[in-house]
Amino acid sequence: MKRKLPFPVIFVALLMLANTIGSAVLLSFYNLKYFFVSLSIAIVLTIIFILILFFMTKSLYRHISRMNRLIKTAGAEYITSLPSPVAVIDDNNTIIWYNEFFREKVALERDAFGLNIQDCINIDILSLKNGENRPCSVNGSIYDVSAKKDSIKTDSIYVLSFQDATEVYKLQKQLVETHHSILVIMLDNYDDIMQNAKESEKAKTTVEAQQLIENFMADTNGIAKSISNNTFLIIMEDCHINKIIEEKFKILDLARNIKIGERTPLTLSIGVGQGTDTLAESEILARQCLDMALGRGGDQAVVKTENGYRFFGGVSKGVEKKSRSKTRVIANALQDLINDCEKIFVMGHRFGDLDSVGSSIGIVSAVRLMGKEAFVVVDKKKNLAIQLIDMVEANSDENYFISPSEACDLIKERDLLIISDTHNKDFLENHELYKKAHQVVIIDHHRKNVNFIDDAVIFHHEPYASSASEMVTELIQYFKLNNKSIPAFASEALLAGIALDTKNFVMRTGVRTFEAAAFLKKTGADTIVVKSLFTNSIDTYQKKTQVVSSAEIYNRCAIAHTEMKCDNIRLVCPQAADELLNITDVDASFVIFRTGDTVNISARSLGALNVQVIMECLGGGGHQTMAAAQLENVSIAEAKKLLAKAIDDNKST
Repeated sequence: MKRKLPFPVIFVALLMLANTIGSAVLLSFYNLKYFFVSLSIAIVLTIIFILILFFMTKSLYRHISRMNRLIKTAGAEYITSLPSPVAVIDDNNTIIWYNEFFREKVALERDAFGLNIQDCINIDILSLKNGENRPCSVNGSIYDVSAKKDSIKTDSIYVLSFQDATEVYKLQKQLVETHHSILVIMLDNYDDIMQNAKESEKAKTTVEAQQLIENFMADTNGIAKSISNNTFLIIMEDCHINKIIEEKFKILDLARNIKIGERTPLTLSIGVGQGTDTLAESEILARQCLDMALGRGGDQAVVKTENGYRFFGGVSKGVEKKSRSKTRVIANALQDLINDCEKIFVMGHRFGDLDSVGSSIGIVSAVRLMGKEAFVVVDKKKNLAIQLIDMVEANSDENYFISPSEACDLIKERDLLIISDTHNKDFLENHELYKKAHQVVIIDHHRKNVNFIDDAVIFHHEPYASSASEMVTELIQYFKLNNKSIPAFASEALLAGIALDTKNFVMRTGVRTFEAAAFLKKTGADTIVVKSLFTNSIDTYQKKTQVVSSAEIYNRCAIAHTEMKCDNIRLVCPQAADELLNITDVDASFVIFRTGDTVNISARSLGALNVQVIMECLGGGGHQTMAAAQLENVSIAEAKKLLAKAIDDNKST
């Protein structure tokens, strides 16, 4: 370092010299000898003063330089000996320096010079360089890492500081895991199942059910309280609930081992209220999840997450309720609602089938017998039950059907919209009509899904019913129609809907299904006419055979696909899926086909495999034995891979 004499020192010296010279000049007027003596003294004094100041300044610079070296040494030693890891990296994330604690705690005794920082830690280095703190887990410890940028000429370096936050994160985790949540467990159809059981069987079943709950709680520190004969309320810490979720609610499988009268297995429905701030909110959420589980047929657990619902179980068929008390109450409430309205519009789902259109026809026929104006809302250009529509129009003098656009123009505030055979907002025949309706009634048998209609005045939902037509038939029997009966073509429409969804009374049929069919037969339904509604043209039959011939067997599932383009492709492919179930050792069938830019999957099962769950993995839904899904912006081959993965994931659980 160059040491120059400070300007103030030079200035003072020159000032002293000028003053002395001035005095000497003044004295020279008296005697020249005095002038030279004064000048000599001034020069000597000035030189002495400059020398003194020079040595003092030099001593000061030495002191400052020494202190600077000491501070730098102390700073380096401090950083090196910090009780927390510190490292320096360059723009390429290469480690150029680190202290001893970094070597021990982070590098794990390795020589880290020249290594990329991400070879030592897994961290978002870009966010770190942008000034954001990031957590990092190393060898069981958790660090909060921060970076400070420093520039040296054109290069930049980053000083990484590691703060040990292991105990803080442990406390946070402990706080989360010890948070209490509520589960509500219900024994499905307990009253109906126990109704005809012997007293000894009732006692045995009750004891086994209570023991099942006690064993379920054994490995937890929660508490369980019976709030009714078939319902238990459980308070449990989240750490135990998370373990139960990881094990996919094994209690559901254990419950099925309990047989009532050695015949009917006991099943459970579970609602989990997790992730709330208070127990009150947790109970509300748990009951909502329980309603969702019951709406999907029971025998399953439902957990609400940030992204929707998670479902576990659901492998058993819904148990039919023998009591019709609920149906009678719904029928009376619905008739009162109809009497208070002016016009009634009945709408099904998009691409309506025999069940959707048939149940709608049955409702309109009964409503017209009450003296009310009623219509079936259908899009005839996009309908799979056109034969049924033609049959009704040929046998009725009245106009039963109107288009969705006409219905939207006619509907008023005091009118009623009845939605049959769906409860999903995305599957409606016309969403605009639903938005315009001030009063909505739902009649559906499909298992409840997430996007259900939640503003219905009456939500008549029975997932154990074979079809919407069966539910409508039961309601009609409780309507007060002044001893009149619905027309024969309406009875045939309802019977066709039941026959479609039960595969001609083979699938999902109960006592009430046959009772409904008997009532329709009594009111004039002709089974020959119903059979004719299922006939196909030779062209349709050949196309169906072509789709069936493309099938392959994968993991006990028959998968067929086609790029065929025809007007009735939506009719051909579901029929092909039904046909594939006739193959030996096939648990389910899937047919993949394209309509426009959408790839559709039609799924069928005989009950051994829940196709509803598989289709839900692909964004679809439906019933345990009949479901579908639609995929956008994918090819047939990609859809086939996604379907295979969904099948594998489902069979592995």
